[in-house]
Amino acid sequence: MASPPSPQPQWLPPQLTTSPSPTIHALTSSLLPPLLRALSQIGLALRSSHRVSLAGSANSFGDDQLNVDVACEAIMRAALAQCPLVASASSEEDPEEKQMLHQDEPSGAVTSQERFSVAFDPLDGSSIIAANWTVGTIVGVWKGETALGKDPREQVCSLMGVHGPRTTVIVAVRDSAEDAEGVCFELGLDDDGSVEVIRPNVKLSAPPYKTRYFAPANLRHAADSPAYATLISSFIAKKYTLRYCGGLVPDLGHVLNKGHGVYVSPVAEASKAKLRRLYEVLPVALAVECAGGRAVDEEGRRVLERRVGGCDERGGIIFGNEDEVEEVVRVLFG
Repeated sequence: MASPPSPQPQWLPPQLTTSPSPTIHALTSSLLPPLLRALSQIGLALRSSHRVSLAGSANSFGDDQLNVDVACEAIMRAALAQCPLVASASSEEDPEEKQMLHQDEPSGAVTSQERFSVAFDPLDGSSIIAANWTVGTIVGVWKGETALGKDPREQVCSLMGVHGPRTTVIVAVRDSAEDAEGVCFELGLDDDGSVEVIRPNVKLSAPPYKTRYFAPANLRHAADSPAYATLISSFIAKKYTLRYCGGLVPDLGHVLNKGHGVYVSPVAEASKAKLRRLYEVLPVALAVECAGGRAVDEEGRRVLERRVGGCDERGGIIFGNEDEVEEVVRVLFG
């Protein structure tokens, strides 16, 4: 006899509880709860990690690992091991997609449709965490056994854990089986694992805007790029407010909280792309689009149109309100 379907969490927005597809039901009832608990545990671990230091190891990219990188990676891996729906996983700290082994997995409990691959960055913001700035965790959930080589439309969910004075998470869900707009919502996570709905429907504002914000990454590139220098000057001339902290997740969180903003991460021969598409760019792009915004890559193309390459595939990203992104593309690319 088949077991009854798992109940859906009470913190889900109505869009995800009204006749969800089997994929979305499996995602929301079986995978999101352990992921949220892991994000809560990471926030708690960071608040008690008073000393940030090199761990004496490096990931496969050659990046030196911090003690907090290793700790956050372990928490996420333990959470994924508890969910038999996760077929494979990879992370920026261990960038090789590997099959997940689950103990005591019930026979026949998982169907082929209810399998996911998870790609995550356990600690985004290693360069600013020692100064006690807000950092984040980025998670992308893909339908099927693997994320590699997939159409970006098969990324059904992304989570942005924001670890600051509070621990919050931005969740974006879009069913790949349907050409739907998707939903973006914000939750608050307590240390005991309880979840509170902060905003059930996160949406970027439409013009006219009361206040305009800009976040220019790689500002040094303006010294070599007349187009980027022109763009920065135009933001200043139009009296935009600068909001850039050097962390992708908190900068995204600010844009979504204020309802306005444009984040620009240019790429050039002298300043090559640093962001990993699988672990950073693609999950962020899904959240932006589900919030009604636009995300394009370093050449002005829609991020969620190009298939996933390898784990170390890199790129730039420009995201924010659609009209603002269009203006940036016009100035930078003509």
